[in-house]
Amino acid sequence: MQVEAVIFDIGNVLIEWQPERFYDAEIGPEARARLFAEVDLHGMNDRVDLGHDFRDTIYATAEAHPAHRDAVRMWHDRWLELARPAIPQSVRLMRALRARGVPVFALTNFGIGSFALAQTEYDFLGEFDRAYVSGHMGVIKPDVRIYEMVEADCGIAPERLLFTDDRADNIAAAAARGWQTHRFDGPEGWAARLISAGLLDEVAAA
Repeated sequence: MQVEAVIFDIGNVLIEWQPERFYDAEIGPEARARLFAEVDLHGMNDRVDLGHDFRDTIYATAEAHPAHRDAVRMWHDRWLELARPAIPQSVRLMRALRARGVPVFALTNFGIGSFALAQTEYDFLGEFDRAYVSGHMGVIKPDVRIYEMVEADCGIAPERLLFTDDRADNIAAAAARGWQTHRFDGPEGWAARLISAGLLDEVAAA
């Protein structure tokens, strides 16, 4: 089935997202393990991705865990250090698709405030033909509603969408809707998939 639009996740597809790595470097692996065991930081981030206020959500979590207050606040205050670096080949692939006239969308779990901040650091986040950002949509992957909302907005048949994401649950939910999918485990494999789909040649995908 011919692909009419390619959809990129952002975290760990276009930008590395490894909060544990950041905290290991800042406070050490043992302290990081205690922090993540005692504070549900990923659940906190899910609330941000659902559209809750970026700063208020994180600072409220910090106040609820005074033993970890300073560390939790870093999730907001030093967020750009958590979300780095960009994955250069993935960015090149995105731009190569657009240069070929292939519509490129984003479908990402991202907060309103955190996405706006990321756009100040990564210019390519402003280059999508359509950006589906969970914070603005009020729903996060892998909830089926977010995929339904994308389909309704873009008007493209599910089987003509090609979606890449690093998380198996997000991929499974898209596949259940009939989307073409690729589990992202590095830009080389994604480049090969785009070539096999006839969207790029080897030169453009390099």
